[in-house]
Amino acid sequence: MRQFLSAVAPDEKGLLSVSGKDFTHLCRVLRAKPGDMFDVRIPGGSLFSMTVARIDDVRGIAVLQKCGQGETSVSRGVGAADIDKDRRAVEYTLFQFIAKPQKMELIVRQACECGVKTIVPVAGEYSQKGSIASLAGKAERFARIIKEAREQSGSPVETSVAETADVRGACEVWRRMSEKARNTSAAVVLSERNDFCVPFSDALFAGVTHAALAVGCEGGISPDEMAALRNAGFASVHFAGNILRCETAALYGIAALQTALAELKR
Repeated sequence: MRQFLSAVAPDEKGLLSVSGKDFTHLCRVLRAKPGDMFDVRIPGGSLFSMTVARIDDVRGIAVLQKCGQGETSVSRGVGAADIDKDRRAVEYTLFQFIAKPQKMELIVRQACECGVKTIVPVAGEYSQKGSIASLAGKAERFARIIKEAREQSGSPVETSVAETADVRGACEVWRRMSEKARNTSAAVVLSERNDFCVPFSDALFAGVTHAALAVGCEGGISPDEMAALRNAGFASVHFAGNILRCETAALYGIAALQTALAELKR
């Protein structure tokens, strides 16, 4: 665990009570004990180093306390505070055409680990009706997946899954984001074919603050949908090589987009 996510901030005494599922995860799964120190992030992004002051197993409550300088965290490897120092300046949005439920969960988890801010499920022509319908009751499940992914990865980005949209709605979402970012936004859509495609580097430029990636479902994206995305400002990009599963394409595309923008920044 790189960080522990809390829904509330410490009180004026620097104390934070943990109960319910968070207590179970912290004390039963991670086996935290009094004296252990780790990073705690609260809504809004603030990060605190806290120690376990006491654990009440009978009531199912753990009390955390802000700690002083020089105490050592039990987290292994790079901590959340170190990740914050290297925080990316680009806000990423993933427009994911709805895939089968298990694949969508994996895509959400991996996108969160990569620091994607917003995931917009897109009900495309090739999305299965059952998969689209299954998203209606997934809010709590996605929230749990995102919490686990952020705690594991240390991501400072408050990832969220937006409401499902059709292609027209997705284009409108990106239009509003682009207007907000003014002239510092860029968007790409992954294409199985090389038609109407541009080199990846031509779709981006230095100074991008908002970047979007559109990825198809198991059947891909229909020609009409590709045309709509291009008209909305998405540049078609084709990666030479094998045809990827949609869950692999999403992760591959996010990584390629982030790497390209990081290189441009240098």
